[in-house]
Amino acid sequence: LWDGIFGEVYFVGETLRQMTPLILAGLAVAFAFRTGLFNIGVEGQLIVGWLAAVWVGTSFGDLPKFIHLPLAVIAAAMAGALWGFVPGLLKARFRVHEVIVTIMMNYIALQASNAIVRDVLTDRKERTDYVAESASLKSPFLESITDFSRLHWGIIIALACAFIMWFLLEKTSRGYELRAVGYNQNASQYAGMNVNGNIILSMVISGAFAGLAGSMEALGTFGYASIKGGFTGVGFDGIAVALLGGNAAIGVIFAALLFGGLKVGALNMPLDAGIPNELVDIIIALIIFFVASGYIIRYMIQRFRKKGVK
Repeated sequence: LWDGIFGEVYFVGETLRQMTPLILAGLAVAFAFRTGLFNIGVEGQLIVGWLAAVWVGTSFGDLPKFIHLPLAVIAAAMAGALWGFVPGLLKARFRVHEVIVTIMMNYIALQASNAIVRDVLTDRKERTDYVAESASLKSPFLESITDFSRLHWGIIIALACAFIMWFLLEKTSRGYELRAVGYNQNASQYAGMNVNGNIILSMVISGAFAGLAGSMEALGTFGYASIKGGFTGVGFDGIAVALLGGNAAIGVIFAALLFGGLKVGALNMPLDAGIPNELVDIIIALIIFFVASGYIIRYMIQRFRKKGVK
């Protein structure tokens, strides 16, 4: 596992490449958590963001890169935001639990994107054409210094988004309102805050982060969209990344680095040591278990303290 992460410069580049969408998926989950919501639909939002980025990336090929690339990235963010808007609206207006809605919308995103790839973007093919060079995040410079790994400029976007999340939640009045609504909706409404508007806004921003995660795969790692037999798993890994990172921007970065290293290092284990790479999935499961048990232990301690006071 160690050799598969740090044994060669190539593996270091692949680890950074793997952590790029994990950072954004983790930010999507963490942002919703910080505002009192559980966005389990990051996977679906990532898929529609992936599709939107490829759609724009394979069109408008005559545009210059400084227009085409931002346009593709923004399209992915807007698609993810739209996919997050629906559960946010249902939660705000009708108090429909976001977990149920986002789970269902994951499957809608998967099947709808497959249908669009098959019947709209291609003529019954398994995948689309590659995105135009003017819409690609690929970096010959980063590839060359990492022994031709698939590391791309998306890592800069992911780190910038982590800073944006921190600044928005910790340094702005809007972020204070979003966190306040997450802590106590009744108190926030009594203080004059727009509770329903902040719920919708939270899911929209969370979905935008997830859509950007899809654009990292679409414009950087793969460069195309294909018919998927199942979920990518990146969106669900984002839940673990957010939990391990304590729902903080800096924590998400380090948690994504750990998970990216585990996933890339696991590829070498069967070849070099005859150890099945499923062992890494067990390690990840144990990490989630112990992180979750920490919340349970703190809850139990608080309950016992309250009983002691009584």
